[in-house]
Amino acid sequence: MTVYHACKYAPVELLRAFGVPVERLDPTPVSFDCADSCLHPNLCGFGKGVVEAVMAQDIRALVLTDCCDVMRRVYDALLESGRLEFLWLLSLPHKKGPAEIRRFHSALSRLAEAFSAYSGRTFDPSLAEPDPVPEQSDGPFISLSGAHGGAMLMARAQTAIGLPVRDDTCSGARTIAWQEERGTTLDAFLDWYAPALLGQRPCMRMLHVASRDLFDEPGLRGVIYHTLKFCDYYGFEYAAKKDRIAVPLLKIETDGTDVDSGQLDTRLTAFAETLEARPRRTGTGGGLRCAAGVDVGSAGTKAAVMDSQGRLLGYALAPSGTGAARGASQALEEALNRAGLTRDDLDAVVTTGYGRANTGLEASIITEITCHARGAHYLDPEARTVIDIGGQDSKVIGVDDVGRVTGFVMNDKCAAGTGRFLEMMARTMELSMEELAERGLHWKQEVSISSMCTVFAESEVVSLLARNTPAEDVIHGLNRSVAEKTAALVSRQGGREAYLMTGGVAENAGVVQELSKKLGAEVRTDPLSRYCGAIGAALLALEQE
Repeated sequence: MTVYHACKYAPVELLRAFGVPVERLDPTPVSFDCADSCLHPNLCGFGKGVVEAVMAQDIRALVLTDCCDVMRRVYDALLESGRLEFLWLLSLPHKKGPAEIRRFHSALSRLAEAFSAYSGRTFDPSLAEPDPVPEQSDGPFISLSGAHGGAMLMARAQTAIGLPVRDDTCSGARTIAWQEERGTTLDAFLDWYAPALLGQRPCMRMLHVASRDLFDEPGLRGVIYHTLKFCDYYGFEYAAKKDRIAVPLLKIETDGTDVDSGQLDTRLTAFAETLEARPRRTGTGGGLRCAAGVDVGSAGTKAAVMDSQGRLLGYALAPSGTGAARGASQALEEALNRAGLTRDDLDAVVTTGYGRANTGLEASIITEITCHARGAHYLDPEARTVIDIGGQDSKVIGVDDVGRVTGFVMNDKCAAGTGRFLEMMARTMELSMEELAERGLHWKQEVSISSMCTVFAESEVVSLLARNTPAEDVIHGLNRSVAEKTAALVSRQGGREAYLMTGGVAENAGVVQELSKKLGAEVRTDPLSRYCGAIGAALLALEQE
C-alpha cells in the first residue's frame, strides 16, 4: 500500500509512522480529457493533473490538503468517482499561531485515527522518517520559484541552464525542522509535528507570506518564476516582487502539461544565454574570414553571410514548409551565391529559430532571443526594445547598448497576435499577405475584432464581410487587434524607446502604425527587419572562439 499526497503541508512523516510508503504526486498529463469532464475547465493544471493521475494510475490512498479552492474541487470530484479506497482532505490553517496549531493538531489526530482504521496499522513514531534534505550548492545556483513545476520543469531547467537549480516552488520547498525526540504517543508526536509542518517557509496560500525571503541569498544568480494558468496566488507574488529582484529573472507560465516543450526550452535556453552573456568583442571577428547565420522560422527560413568586419555580404529567404534541413540549405546556398562565396569559405555557422536544431548543418545553436537582440543592435544601435512578431510566436526583447539581452517575454501558447494569425485571416479573405498589408492602409471606418482567438476571429471576419463591411476596414481591425496584443507584451517586458520591430510582420505598415499609436512612440523598422535573426546569428558566429 502506498499513500499519495500533493502538497508540502501533507503529513508525510505522520503517514510513514504507520509503516507505509508515501509518495508525492507529480502529474504532467498530455491532456485533461478526464478532468475536464468532472471539473470546470478554468481550474489550474496541477489540480486537474491530480485527477488525471488518479484516474490513470493504480492509486488507492490519497491525502489532500484544502490549500486552495481547486484542491477542494478535486477532492469533491474524486470522492464522487469512488475510485479511491482512502481519500482524506486535511484542513489546513492559514496561520501558524497557537490557536491554529491546536486546530491543526486536532485535524492531524483525526486523520491518524481514520488511517489506522482503514489500514489496520498502529502508529509507531520510530518509523516517521523525514524526507531527505536536497543537497545545497556552495556555489552559484538558480532558483526555480513560484507554483508547482515538478520534475519535468526541474529537469528542463537544469538541462538548459547548466548551473544547479534549486526547487523553491510551492511543492518543492518542503523543509521540516526535524526533531529526534518525538515522543512515544500520537499526542506527544503531534505536539512537535503540528507546529513543525506549519513552520515551513509559507506558500502563498498562507497569511504570513512576508517571511518568504527567497531572492537575497549570496549564491543566487537568477530566478525562474513559474506560474500556472488559472492560479492567482503566484501571479500576485510575481507582480509584487518582479521589480525588486536584483538578479536576472525569467517568468514562465504553463498549463501543467508537457505538450509545448519547444517554446519552453527556447525560453529556458535564452535565459541561460543571458546569464552567460559576455561583453561584445569589437573590431574584427578574430581570425574568421566570414560566417553565416540561418534563422529557421515556422513560415520562412532566412540566411545571412557576413565578413570579419561585420559587413553583410548576402542574404536570402526560403520557405520552411519543405522541412528545416531543406529550407536551411536552400536559404544558405542562395545567400552564399549572392555573396559570391561557397560553403568552403565559411569559418562558422550559427543556426537559430523554430527549427534551429534540425537543419543538418554543422553549426552552433543559439536561440532567436539572443540572435534578434544582436541583429537589432546591428540594424539600429539605438534600439532598446525589439518587437519580433514571427510566424509562430511573438517576442519582446529588452536590449542594452551593446546588443545584449536584458529581459524578454513571449506570447502564450496561442496564434493570436502572430504572423500566423494574419496569414490565416488573409487566406480567409482570399488575399496574399502583400495585398492584406497594402489594403489595410486604406480603411475608412473603425471596425473592432473583439476576439483575439484565431478561430473566433475568423468567424468574426466572415460575418463582417457577409454584412458588406469593406475589406479595408476589416483588415484595419485585424491590424489593431495584433497591435493591442503586442502592446500588452511590451508592457509586460517594461519596454522603452527606441522600439525596433523585426520579423516578417514588420513589413506590414498598418500593424506598425497601430502599434506606434498604442505605445505612444514611433516603432521603427528596417528594410532588413525580416533578416534580423539571421544577421544576429551570423554576428554571433563571427565572435566564436
